[in-house]
Amino acid sequence: MNNRKIEFLVGCFVLIGIGAVLYLAIRIGGVPFLGKDTYELKAEFSSVAGVYPGSRIEVAGVLVGAVKRIELNPFFLAEVTMELPVHIRLDEDTVASIKTAGLIGDRFIQLTPGGSDNILGHGDSIFDTESAMDIEGLISRFALGRIDGKEE
Repeated sequence: MNNRKIEFLVGCFVLIGIGAVLYLAIRIGGVPFLGKDTYELKAEFSSVAGVYPGSRIEVAGVLVGAVKRIELNPFFLAEVTMELPVHIRLDEDTVASIKTAGLIGDRFIQLTPGGSDNILGHGDSIFDTESAMDIEGLISRFALGRIDGKEE
């Protein structure tokens, strides 16, 4: 009888250990338990060079989300789907800009909130966008002596 009691306690200990490992895996992985605590916004850019799924999204220099998906739409514009937490509420006149971290660093999307009273919801689009500046194109134009399309 004493042997069964020890086996029962060892079994309980193993189950508690497995439960603790599963709990930590879910917490570290960021998987929500009840529903999603994020929503998606879309924005169209003429160029998203250097931005990839997983790239960061910032508001006022603070990481608030990530790029979920990038697709080419029928008008040959890059449609970026961004995933943001529900507590970040943005106005309909928010501006989405592609910025570079440092001189030649990673590209990310910076959101600049507007002052409108209309709040964007799941699946809505940000219409005011600014694509990344093409540094390579500017340097080549300057090196070849052409600025603003004029030869000197």
